[in-house]
Amino acid sequence: MATRCRAFALVIGIVIPVCLSLTPGFVSSGSVSLDPGIGKVPQGTQSDQVYSDSFAANGVTNVVVTSQQVSCYRPEVPLSANNGPNDGYTGERSCPGATTGENSGGTAPYPTQVGSQPPYPAGESKLVTDHSESDIRVDPLNPNHLIGSTKWFASPEGYNHLLGFYESFDGGKTWPTMGHVPGYEGFTDNTDPVGAFDAFGNYYQALLPYQFFYDSTGHKKYEVGNEPNRTIPNEAVAVAVRPRGASGPNDWITSHNGHPDYVFTTNAGLGQEPDKEWIAIDRNPLRPDGSPNPNYNRIYMMYVNFNGNGSKPYVQTAIAFRDGTHSDWTPAVELPRQNSTDNNTYLLPHIDPAGVVYTSVINYTSGQGGCCVDVLMDYSTDGGLSWIGPSVAASNIHVPPLTGAGYANTTFEDGIEETFAVGNHPASTGHYPIYVAYESKSTGFGNILLTASYDQGRSWTTPIQVNDNIVSTVDEFQPNLAVAPNGTVSVNFYDRRLACPAAGTADATAAGLQLDQRNPNYTGALPPYGASDYCINSSIQFYTPVLKPIAHNIRLTAHNWDPQLNSPDRRCPCDPTDTFIGDYFGNDFAGTIDYSTFVSTYDDGGNRQHYQQQVVATVSPPKR
Repeated sequence: MATRCRAFALVIGIVIPVCLSLTPGFVSSGSVSLDPGIGKVPQGTQSDQVYSDSFAANGVTNVVVTSQQVSCYRPEVPLSANNGPNDGYTGERSCPGATTGENSGGTAPYPTQVGSQPPYPAGESKLVTDHSESDIRVDPLNPNHLIGSTKWFASPEGYNHLLGFYESFDGGKTWPTMGHVPGYEGFTDNTDPVGAFDAFGNYYQALLPYQFFYDSTGHKKYEVGNEPNRTIPNEAVAVAVRPRGASGPNDWITSHNGHPDYVFTTNAGLGQEPDKEWIAIDRNPLRPDGSPNPNYNRIYMMYVNFNGNGSKPYVQTAIAFRDGTHSDWTPAVELPRQNSTDNNTYLLPHIDPAGVVYTSVINYTSGQGGCCVDVLMDYSTDGGLSWIGPSVAASNIHVPPLTGAGYANTTFEDGIEETFAVGNHPASTGHYPIYVAYESKSTGFGNILLTASYDQGRSWTTPIQVNDNIVSTVDEFQPNLAVAPNGTVSVNFYDRRLACPAAGTADATAAGLQLDQRNPNYTGALPPYGASDYCINSSIQFYTPVLKPIAHNIRLTAHNWDPQLNSPDRRCPCDPTDTFIGDYFGNDFAGTIDYSTFVSTYDDGGNRQHYQQQVVATVSPPKR
């Protein structure tokens, strides 16, 4: 058996090795042991050609959002590394003049950078080049108002980024407002984009800012007492609020009680590592029986803390006010776990119309032989004061890779195993449906599985396979669930069933394949013209509330794209074997319109450097 070390806290780049033993091919006693649900595709498979044509057949729209304006900010810690011209890398670039109207830091450091130790911060503002990992939310008071958020990179070679946002007021047709989320520029990085609207139309951006610096080789250094900026915490879980009616890129509330809006802070360094924060807000004024909801506008901020004895899940709450401010954050409450020394992560809170807050939890055991993880579920009926659980939604799932080389042919890593959502119409049990989708690699390739519970997690339906590709030797990964107001369920995911464009085609040139000249994980000829299980699309599958499929998978991307181009290097610029396209991407509904936001490096005419850009796709479920 081969041993692979899973690197947690993944996104923030602080590597905590947790070893899981993986059996190549997952062969047991001479036969392949498949996770339940693999091969159970209720809608049947479809050919690659029919799938390719489904983009036009279903009226899918694409808008490449983040290439439309020039954004710049002054990094706390600059990096001069440049891995180009291979894969389109350019290194950090001086700001050519921002067009967003944001405070780019071009004339002076930001207020949170005043206490930085020389030689920090950077001496000038830098161009935002790449945008990976994303979230999108629809305003409950105005379905035409959407806010997306994503990592906002100044240096993909150094994995150096803040969080940025992009905003539409016309249902996603145009995105006039965008820029980095202000208030936390004194940290080196700011990560894990996810947001939520309260019932008043204020938008809460969850943040995970942290500090590091680079050594002479470009490796990240996390040294307590030697941070670039010792006047702010080493790491934090925090919030920025965009109040209803805001229109400019700098219109954010970033403080609470006279200091940055911190939920949790630590200066302990390794041994106290908050990660994977997620946010949800209870927007239900009444319970289904007509009684007042005592947790109306309660904000739930969840995160995990890697503290040397397993990673522990926590929740803190506050009450949102009409003016965009909120009450103080409550003390942290630890969520139920299977075992006190197991690792628990990937909390994804959602709230049903009865005010019950649920979250999925991934549980895995470190330091022991085992291929697999469990998907657990906790819930609270009293506003997060006490919790019930965990119940097991799925067990012994063959995990996707968490470091480079886990997926064939390419170098990007994958992180979050599961996605979670709740329904909004009661089932025959009287409870609201809860849904879990997750990736299984029990075949050696990624497949997306889906299950539901209609009795608050006491029992779960037999998993079904979401992806309907006819060829099984390709990867489908990073599912994200959403539920429409009418109860329709959608699962979107990244999809590698279509081969890269062929040599000599305009599509291959626009995909930038000619730049892909060095790939340590690919044994075929480069550039990867016509390569299979290499380039990426995004897909979506719709279901009824009882998980009856509505037609087949639909292609969300107009063009295949190459994940090797400008892919951020998680470890250091000197190591091209562990790159990044994000651990998840956004999915939400406005009425019956599904909105997804995801990465593409394709040049549609505005992305000549093939940077990672965010595309917003819209599609409605096919008629039944």
